[in-house]
Amino acid sequence: MRALVIIPTYNEKENISSIIKAVLDQDKSIDVLIVDDDSPDGTSAIVTDLMQKNKRINLIKRSGKLGLGSAYVTGFRWAIEQKYDYIFEMDADFSHDPAVLPVMLETIKDYDLVIGSRYIKGINVVNWPLMRLILSYGASKYVRFITCMPINDPTGGFKCFRRVVLETIDLDRILSDGYSFQVEMNYRTWLKKFRIKEIPIVFTDRRSGKSKMSKKIVREAIYMVWKLRFKHLKGEF
Repeated sequence: MRALVIIPTYNEKENISSIIKAVLDQDKSIDVLIVDDDSPDGTSAIVTDLMQKNKRINLIKRSGKLGLGSAYVTGFRWAIEQKYDYIFEMDADFSHDPAVLPVMLETIKDYDLVIGSRYIKGINVVNWPLMRLILSYGASKYVRFITCMPINDPTGGFKCFRRVVLETIDLDRILSDGYSFQVEMNYRTWLKKFRIKEIPIVFTDRRSGKSKMSKKIVREAIYMVWKLRFKHLKGEF
């Protein structure tokens, strides 16, 4: 069985070499795909150099800062074409611990989507400002209330899909691009009655570089949850 870890990047030169090595060290069945939005700091050049030394490293370089959701969709399409069995989403900044990958690989054998959850056993977030923690935890409750999904951490971005899930979801109809993309993918997976499992993780704020969170992303997430709910009620998906 072959697994692919998709890591979107924008200005991650400080983390990229270390995160790739840490991921590949977890299991020989795991490959890495970096989807880089033309980072001006030279992230893609570092990846290109690493690719010459290791065939398990892959790169898609896009023409500009096109967004998180579209980066993952691009990666999903590539993973489907390459016939990977399990497809991961993961951040480049070590907020997602690569050591959890083997646990997720073992768990996905019995499920269709495995989510690394920050909130399944209390609140497991390290080094976040209090207001951001309140915002994130409150957003999880907000999403769960509106969508009725039985998921404790619907906004989390550390997860693993079976390929069949991504083949079943119409990726051309994905509405979200920011962090609400995570909610939408969970929602579409749940509505299609795939088996979902949350496992506890500890989320640690990035080691270096700048967070991509913005007020625009927060506003999109608040609005998009209602849009997804209404479209479902109208039978549009």
